[in-house]
Amino acid sequence: MPKMSKDSTTGIDQGGAGTEWRGDLDGYTSSFVTTQADADLTELLRGLPGDVCPSPHWGYVFAGRMWFRHADRIEEFGPGEAYYVEPGHTSGADAHSEFLVFSPTEVMDEVEAHMMRRAQEGAAIGG
Repeated sequence: MPKMSKDSTTGIDQGGAGTEWRGDLDGYTSSFVTTQADADLTELLRGLPGDVCPSPHWGYVFAGRMWFRHADRIEEFGPGEAYYVEPGHTSGADAHSEFLVFSPTEVMDEVEAHMMRRAQEGAAIGG
């Protein structure tokens, strides 16, 4: 059975916004994330179909608050809450948040490559 922890992978600095520890669990990208500043991924997602993330996500919030904006609503999750979010959203988190996210790797590989290109073009993880 595959597993991962912060200790079993190297943290990735997210440009001062926080740190991500990422691994693959049998086809699911699994990420522990801590934020140092408010983060809003909306600008990094711009350019994807509908300017939204096409991936579902499952996860758990340890501290702080994270949010997912859909066309018709905003969903917020806080400490001690597990969540599922369907495709078609933008997302963000408050400073000093800690959470775990599971997403299908096949979808997230394309999303993360797009976000990296947007960041290199100067799009920011706004807050």
